[in-house]
Amino acid sequence: MKDMNKYRKTKLACYLGFVTQAIVANFTPLLFLAFHREYEIPVASLALIPAVFYAVQLVTDFLCAKFKNLDYRKSIIISEVTSALGLAGLAFLPRLFPHPLVGILLCVCIYAVGSGLIEVLCSPIIEACPFPNKEGMMSLLHSFYCWGAVGVILGSTLFFTLFGLDNWRILACLWALVPLYNILNFATCPIEPIVADSEGMSMKELLGKRTFWLFLLLMVAAGASESTMAQWTSAFAEASLGVDKAVGDLAGPCGFAFCMGLGRLWYGKKGQKLDLSAYMTGAGVLCFLCYLMASLASLPLVAFAGCMVSGLAVGIMWPGSISITSARMPGGGTALFALLALAGDAGGTLGPSLVGIFTGSAGNNIQSGLLAASVFPLLLVLSLLLIRRRV
Repeated sequence: MKDMNKYRKTKLACYLGFVTQAIVANFTPLLFLAFHREYEIPVASLALIPAVFYAVQLVTDFLCAKFKNLDYRKSIIISEVTSALGLAGLAFLPRLFPHPLVGILLCVCIYAVGSGLIEVLCSPIIEACPFPNKEGMMSLLHSFYCWGAVGVILGSTLFFTLFGLDNWRILACLWALVPLYNILNFATCPIEPIVADSEGMSMKELLGKRTFWLFLLLMVAAGASESTMAQWTSAFAEASLGVDKAVGDLAGPCGFAFCMGLGRLWYGKKGQKLDLSAYMTGAGVLCFLCYLMASLASLPLVAFAGCMVSGLAVGIMWPGSISITSARMPGGGTALFALLALAGDAGGTLGPSLVGIFTGSAGNNIQSGLLAASVFPLLLVLSLLLIRRRV
């Protein structure tokens, strides 16, 4: 019991790490209207913000995979420092450039590095702690991204309602306090290496194993299944339910994140008696049915319900994929977690892009785009079946 108490601060630090990642991923998109009005940035140009964010995060994932002996404590502290600097910088840097978008993108690059490091390092930090029920602990850890997303959307909406959108700079600095506080947690909590530095596999060694490519495919499918619905639910709510953007953001991404968090929380608390692979297979089938429900239902409310229920289904996919892979490749080390994060982010980029392509080709019919994306939960189920046969 003393050993478990010893790692309570480690849990808190990693939980707040994922909350930090949720803040940097979800706060800036809420400011698009403010950027457009205040800096006269064309709406089309604002699309660069999420594109740059995910590109820098992908590069960070890749670089982490390249470096075999990564100092976990220094690197995770850097993640909190860069996250805080990027968020606070939004309040000041855009004014220092002739083109404010340059300053905004600089801040995005800074906190995207932090987000990438959090994604790569928090999972192995928790995995290395001597907790029982590690699969449930991983699911619980990742649920804090969902609660962070819900918190930043609701908190920001409330702030703007009370104090006005013009005061967004104050809120940017307030959100930056979360990673600033978490620096102290990571600086003082116990952090164990996932494997000894000399025993961790390199990226080349991992990619040389055919089985590992199945795990990467599983992670791509998990990232695509989750991110596709997360990024398109707001537009879907506006188009199908006829609500404005503010309501669409609350009913769509916020509702989806809440359902996904519930799924992860439930498995974290109750899933220790379940077979993870079988549970994920069932979740993949349910997610596929939800995608069909969202894309084929003629009643808007029924289709939107499919979007929300899919949040419960995808909740286990990302953390579950990490747990399945780390259990079957215990010597993977940092490179394994970095490559899994890279594959998940690649799926998170591929899925929404596919929806955009098919939505455009179908005359801006989002349901057609979601129907095309139903291939990803099927891909996840296929990957799990192949893994169970070969590993």
